[in-house]
Amino acid sequence: MPAPLAERLRPQQLDEMVGQPHLLGEGRALRRIVLSGELPNLIFYGPSGVGKTTFANIIAKQTQRYFVRLNGTTAGTADIKEVVAKLDTFLAPNGVLLYLDEIQYFNKKQQQTLLEHIENGAITLIASTTENPYFYVYNAILSRSTVFEFKPLTPEDILPAVERAFRFLRGETGAVCEIEPGVSQWIATACGGDARKAMNAAELCWLSAPQEETNPKANQSEPGGYTRKITLELAKELTQRSAVRYDREGDEHYDIVSAFQKAMRGSDPDAALHYLARLLEAGDMPSAMRRLMVCACEDVGLAYPQIIPIVKAAVDAAQMVGLPEAQIPLADAVILVATAPKSNSGVEAISAAMADVKAGKGGAIPRSLQNKHFDGADNSKPGQFYQYPHAYPNHWVAQQYLPDAMQGTVYYAYGENKTEQAAKAYHQRLQET
Repeated sequence: MPAPLAERLRPQQLDEMVGQPHLLGEGRALRRIVLSGELPNLIFYGPSGVGKTTFANIIAKQTQRYFVRLNGTTAGTADIKEVVAKLDTFLAPNGVLLYLDEIQYFNKKQQQTLLEHIENGAITLIASTTENPYFYVYNAILSRSTVFEFKPLTPEDILPAVERAFRFLRGETGAVCEIEPGVSQWIATACGGDARKAMNAAELCWLSAPQEETNPKANQSEPGGYTRKITLELAKELTQRSAVRYDREGDEHYDIVSAFQKAMRGSDPDAALHYLARLLEAGDMPSAMRRLMVCACEDVGLAYPQIIPIVKAAVDAAQMVGLPEAQIPLADAVILVATAPKSNSGVEAISAAMADVKAGKGGAIPRSLQNKHFDGADNSKPGQFYQYPHAYPNHWVAQQYLPDAMQGTVYYAYGENKTEQAAKAYHQRLQET
């Protein structure tokens, strides 16, 4: 069984790679490191299909070290010990170059097994990960390595690779193929910045393209052949969800939901709708609804307090009707939150109050506020002395609510918006009566 097209066409030289100009462009640090022949320990961080493994393979071909490749999803401590056993043997006289793919799946103990040999230079580590290495890689490994971030590829980066794939398939099979205009561009755009996914999509289009019989030659002495025809409609059908790069447990999830809330907080409805669409297309409606509710309370808050039940109603409607119709009430709510006046005065107030409580500040609750309606014999001044506000003009009366030790503490500062300023004016009028 032949290897996948992405593997058969994997670049073999640095100049054949696409994208990552910030790392591999002329004069860039990583390119200079590789060409120098002196390799430090490296960690490649970035999403799938952007060239991390390909680059590691190219490095391996340029080094005189014994090359070992392990994958964190399948390898274990025994595999590491096997690598260590090759040190100082005729197999690895110059040391070992270890490429550890998906290092985030190695636990702390497994990573520590490598530490001594990385430190003395017997093993040069090149690790790759799709997750933030500062969260998943052991600190001692990080301190001995240099981290380089690989970015998602742009459609312009991927287009030459897709066109190369179709040329390769023509040459490999000898088949005639008609590719409708726009097919390669569509695949390059729809793959979500993943070159491997784009190559696989191109191969899938090739394999599933209908074959039409061509006209026999004029003299009828030889039979006619067949022509494959790859249409834009076929490409769209085979890549309809390919542009979604999403992992509910990975960095991409947190990046999207973070961008979603920050776009609403920043009053940009267009950006907020874009991230909502990405969440819904990935099937993660719960995350969208949760962040929407949080943003209504945290970022709009008291500037427009009525927004909270409105957004809750939109979320309930979305849950009731389900996708795809759920996108309508959610979009309405996102636009409302993004365009509403903003205030985080409630957040600031409760954060300050929580900080005081956690710091141990407090004191006895004033007697007038306690849920107590009797006095002991030792109480020299019996009585609760609570003043019922509704019994006074304007339903307000001055009395102590904070503990004695907290008297005068202020947590809430009125926001500058119309709603909170109206509340501030009302409160001032009460105190002046």
